[in-house]
Amino acid sequence: MSSLIFLLFIFVSHSLSLNNELDTLMLIKDSLDPENHVLLSWNNHSDPCSGTFDGVACNEQGLVTNISLQGKGLSGEIPSVIVLQLCHNELNGSIPTELGKLKRLSVLALQYNHLSGAIPASLGELETLERLDLSFNTLLGPIPVTLANAPKLETLDIRNNSLSGSVPTDLKRLKEGFQYFNNHGLCGTGFAHLDSCQIVSNSDPVRPEPYDPSNISTIEFPTTPEPTSKNCGNSGCRRRSDSSTIGLVFAVIGVVSVSALTGLFLILRHRRLKQKIGNTVEISDNRLSTDKIKEVYRKKASPLINLEYSSGWDPLSKDLGSYSQEFLQSFMFNLEEVDRATQCFSEMNLLAKNNISSNYRGILRDGSIVVIKCIPKTSCKSDETEFLNGLKILTSLKHENLVRLRGFCCSKSRGECFLVYDFVSNGRLSKYLDVQRESAEVLEWSTRVSIIHGIAKGIFYLHGKKGRKHSLVHQSISAEKVLLDSRYKSLLADSGLHKLLADDVVFSTLKASAAMGYLAPEYTTTGRFTEKSDVYAFGMIVFQILTGKHDITQLSRQCVETGTLKDIIDENLEGKFLESEAEKLARLALVCTDESPHLRPTMENVMLELSHKW
Repeated sequence: MSSLIFLLFIFVSHSLSLNNELDTLMLIKDSLDPENHVLLSWNNHSDPCSGTFDGVACNEQGLVTNISLQGKGLSGEIPSVIVLQLCHNELNGSIPTELGKLKRLSVLALQYNHLSGAIPASLGELETLERLDLSFNTLLGPIPVTLANAPKLETLDIRNNSLSGSVPTDLKRLKEGFQYFNNHGLCGTGFAHLDSCQIVSNSDPVRPEPYDPSNISTIEFPTTPEPTSKNCGNSGCRRRSDSSTIGLVFAVIGVVSVSALTGLFLILRHRRLKQKIGNTVEISDNRLSTDKIKEVYRKKASPLINLEYSSGWDPLSKDLGSYSQEFLQSFMFNLEEVDRATQCFSEMNLLAKNNISSNYRGILRDGSIVVIKCIPKTSCKSDETEFLNGLKILTSLKHENLVRLRGFCCSKSRGECFLVYDFVSNGRLSKYLDVQRESAEVLEWSTRVSIIHGIAKGIFYLHGKKGRKHSLVHQSISAEKVLLDSRYKSLLADSGLHKLLADDVVFSTLKASAAMGYLAPEYTTTGRFTEKSDVYAFGMIVFQILTGKHDITQLSRQCVETGTLKDIIDENLEGKFLESEAEKLARLALVCTDESPHLRPTMENVMLELSHKW
């Protein structure tokens, strides 16, 4: 075990050769997945930076910089090495003290496991530690004082454990970043939901004792002076006086006891109610259905708005100039909220994944469903000013036929940028192509016409002819990028996304676009995108909607030119369509996909054509 610790310590602290990195990764796999049920993509014959190692990210020099294994269902013992994201697994045992040797560790997320024992004091010696999440485990003992002295610590989450003792007062500096609910043995001064600690004699000052509500100090009452009346000089008067004094003392003690117990009951009841209302409900099964997750988050009071920016890779550290800081902050999501919304990016919430990004389904605090797009830093523009300008463009896009961007979060420690979009319930247009006749996914004619209109409106808005000062070319319009909501209204996805991506990444996406027939032919000679490029892609989608097929052949174009329209209209419609509408839409698609960009209409002309009565 000691050699394993040493290997990873070197791995994190220094740049290693490829072989050493591979050996270290395989050691991690042997510890966390000894039976090779989960980390199947990790093998001795591949390059960890080739993109085949699931959860491994690398920098521009081809060196491993981040390992994220959230929600993988790992069930081995936690190794004495650093893997930053191990939340939502089945890990057991204690937290290794050797983690304190990993001097570059900035984020450690171990929530939702079965970890026990004490919190290692060595974690407080990590000078770069920014976020520590140990919530939803079974940890015992006090909070190490050293954690309060960690210089860069911004977030400490220890909720739902069995911790006890006095909370270090210096943790008050974390403000909302310190989450401690559902640790009934904790006490402290200056924390809104904690009782003050009772002083216990002969206690060890280094190890604070837990608060004991039953340890109520004895109340001493002053002795009642004996009466000096002449009539009370005999023993009988003395007995009556003693009896009165004893009775009074017992009466006072009784009243005080009842009052104390009543007050204690009310305090405990109040705390319990506040915890029930304000805290995350403990989840015993980390693979909840989306409906159950949504029910959990509906119980939370505050929606996710105007949260602080996650520290780290910081394009927002640049001078924003005339751009409103307050406006941009209204789109900023906290990294903790992004993690919580997706259950630490659990595999069960993964919607789609490619070599550029991954899309996860998530639930925000207000119960709304979102899609969180995760883009590695290596795919983003390296110039932070350009990246910031791209974010400005994305946040400015607002139209009923564009998927709404809810916000974003960028993290240096994770090496990722997260874009949070509204969830669109009926999915991509592509899933409604090439379907069987009896399928429930066969779209009616009126729905198809409405979808075409919606796509046109969205592109028209981007081109700056309605409500926008500057033109924006989408560049990647396809049936994959058209989403349908619950009423089958069409919305364009990923509008402006290319403004965030590195040039080589944008270029790599063109291969898929060209293969599917959406790439305008002039791009191969000019290497430039124009508004007419979007018009060409729009025309191809119109053909796809009319035919109900992904592949549009030259025969389809010839049928439109020769007037044999019925030969190309989707047979699943069983003739239930308006021929006049179909003919005009087919001819519109034909002119939009003309080989010459000069002969294609503008989107303004397309809108005029669509607005005419059929």
